[in-house]
Amino acid sequence: MNVPAQHLILVDDHQEDYLSACARLLGLNLTSFDYPRWLQNGHHLEALESPVLLLGGCETPIAIDRMLAQLAEKVPNLPVITYGLADAELEGLPQELQQVIIGELPSGFSYAQLVDLLHKAQVYRQARADQRTELTSANGSLLGVSPAVQQVRAMVEKVGARDISVLITGESGTGKEVVARSLHEHSSRRNGPFVPINCGAIPVDLLESELFGHEKGAFTGAVNSRPGRFELAQGGTLFLDEIGDMPLNMQVKILRVIQERKFERVGGTKTLDADVRIIAATHKNLEEMIETNEFREDLYFRLNVFPIEMLPLRERGEDIPVLLEEMVRRTEEQGLGKVLFHPSAMQSLKLHPWPGNVRELSNLVERLVIMYPDGVVGVSELPAKFQHVDEPDPARYEVSSPSPQQELPLPEAATFSFSVGNDLLPEGGINLKEYLENLERSLIEQALDQVDGVVARAADKLQVRRTTLVEKMRKYGIQRK
Repeated sequence: MNVPAQHLILVDDHQEDYLSACARLLGLNLTSFDYPRWLQNGHHLEALESPVLLLGGCETPIAIDRMLAQLAEKVPNLPVITYGLADAELEGLPQELQQVIIGELPSGFSYAQLVDLLHKAQVYRQARADQRTELTSANGSLLGVSPAVQQVRAMVEKVGARDISVLITGESGTGKEVVARSLHEHSSRRNGPFVPINCGAIPVDLLESELFGHEKGAFTGAVNSRPGRFELAQGGTLFLDEIGDMPLNMQVKILRVIQERKFERVGGTKTLDADVRIIAATHKNLEEMIETNEFREDLYFRLNVFPIEMLPLRERGEDIPVLLEEMVRRTEEQGLGKVLFHPSAMQSLKLHPWPGNVRELSNLVERLVIMYPDGVVGVSELPAKFQHVDEPDPARYEVSSPSPQQELPLPEAATFSFSVGNDLLPEGGINLKEYLENLERSLIEQALDQVDGVVARAADKLQVRRTTLVEKMRKYGIQRK
């Protein structure tokens, strides 16, 4: 389980020594938190990377509910783990504050239990943060100049403010989540969370718990209660990506939530309100799935109140220059460099079928930036499968060959104890293995010098894999500069 670096904030010194030992094992920072001093001197939690609050039986000048409310206001998306607190202290908390408590650390907890709660804190923060993982412009609208994108943009503006369900269809990689996020930004729920969930990426037996949450002891491994995506999306938008991959038994439960606007956690009896707007997306043909009894017709009509279709990139080639400009801008911001596209290369890309759509285009840009940093990409620089037009000036790639009378110069760094004549092999013979190793080492050192020690670029020059070059550098004791 990969848990990113998080900063543990300890309220109360209960079990501080044990917690400190566990934190050191995990490579985490642990800070004791003085709440009165925080109130008096200002807020330092905001500057910490990925803080997680450990709330024990502390004595503060105000009640726990007010403390959590103030923390939530000043430090958005702050997950809280409790330990040593009586249930009575937490039962009276408002629902929005109960949601920030992602679990309870039991007395005498194990290392594995702490890691599990830190993972929940990570998932909680990622779900609540409004991170734009797809290609959008600064104002949240779709990028493109094609009539298809302009039509989608107009539909988003019209339906965004209406709190109705939307079904987005289109091939994988066309930007369906971009449309969903744009709908959220145009809605009255824009200040609420945008919570995505990929229905096809979660195992069937865990999907119900992920959507609705579960109570402690609801099933094996449910050592703590936890909220689901419906609770995390309260007051905002829940994006059900790849709804066509949802099993039939879960389709029934989703239909009930849409109809009644209520749900219960797995293993729970308390009915919770579902104050969320549902946006769904799929790359499958749901109408055909209805015919084969793979998708419920009643759920389809509940979701398909307002359909939006994203056309594949091959049908809107005029958007490619705009998308490339934005993608290159982003790679430059990330410090990866940039590339320019020759008109012939742009023409070739417009003819590509793009089975991976915008995602494939993004991957290509990243590859070209690595291969030709701050360079110009022509047709011949494109990977073979993207070359759909002829190179307009093949002569520029021709390298003049030396005349038969000329001798190819040896690399400067390769020195040998004999002079090379027309016959190449001296009378006394040579140590072929030593000769080839010296030559290989010399070429590797020259390649590294020419690219300022960047191994990946040196590997490209030598036309070998990066891992192969690293092994040879280790063999000859060549150090990176």
